[in-house]
Amino acid sequence: MTIRSWFLVLMVHSALVSVGGTPSDAAESPKQLKAACEKGKATACASLGDLYFNGTGVTQDDSHAVALYQRACDGGALGGCSSLGWMYENGNGVEPDIGQAVALYRKACDGEDARGCNSLGWIYKNGNGVARDDAKAVALFQKACEGGLLLGCNNLGWMYEDGRGISQDKKQAVKLYKQACDGRELFGCSNLGAMYLSGDGVKKDAFQAADLFRKACEGGNSGGCHNLAIAYLRGQGVKLDEGEALTYFGKACDLKEAQGCEHYALLKKGKLK
Repeated sequence: MTIRSWFLVLMVHSALVSVGGTPSDAAESPKQLKAACEKGKATACASLGDLYFNGTGVTQDDSHAVALYQRACDGGALGGCSSLGWMYENGNGVEPDIGQAVALYRKACDGEDARGCNSLGWIYKNGNGVARDDAKAVALFQKACEGGLLLGCNNLGWMYEDGRGISQDKKQAVKLYKQACDGRELFGCSNLGAMYLSGDGVKKDAFQAADLFRKACEGGNSGGCHNLAIAYLRGQGVKLDEGEALTYFGKACDLKEAQGCEHYALLKKGKLK
């Protein structure tokens, strides 16, 4: 009944924050970024696009974010290409166009932008607008991971765990999930916890699993909250406590985890054991 915290496309919303620019760009005000963008600094355009996408210090405006990401991408800021690809993939501020998204992700990845590689891997993993190709997905997640994107390491771990596009190797999956979790990539923490709970690729340890689920949940990962709720419901690594289970199902639901909402309602009615 535990769930795997797989990279959902909607989670890219949080990943878009400040990824288009440099750390120094991200610290600047919208006014400063606008001035720098107008002077031709592509990374400033990407960072300003992030602010408009998230509504940080400015009125949220997807269409304006798209225009800024386009300007950034045209100016050579590959993070802007990745962000623009996501907007095309999901139809935010622009008509959905998966072909354009793929082209933008590929441009970013070819330029060593790890997020572009990860997003393109996701496209190939699902066969969304391209022929499904797990081996290509693995190679792209590997490139993203080696490029420093811990979400790519998590996704590569899932491919190893499931044996998709590569020989199944649960110990390697554990290693990759740990790498992601140690770097505060919370999907990795929740997935590593699931491995400890099942004893796949690592010595079974329900207490360690619960600690990892808690770490993921406290960081805002819905899967971690859901898995911690199940741990409380079953007394796995924590004292059995239906009240705590209800609390964490509620937190998962608040974080838009559909199963969390479903299980919260069932437990509230006494229909979940």
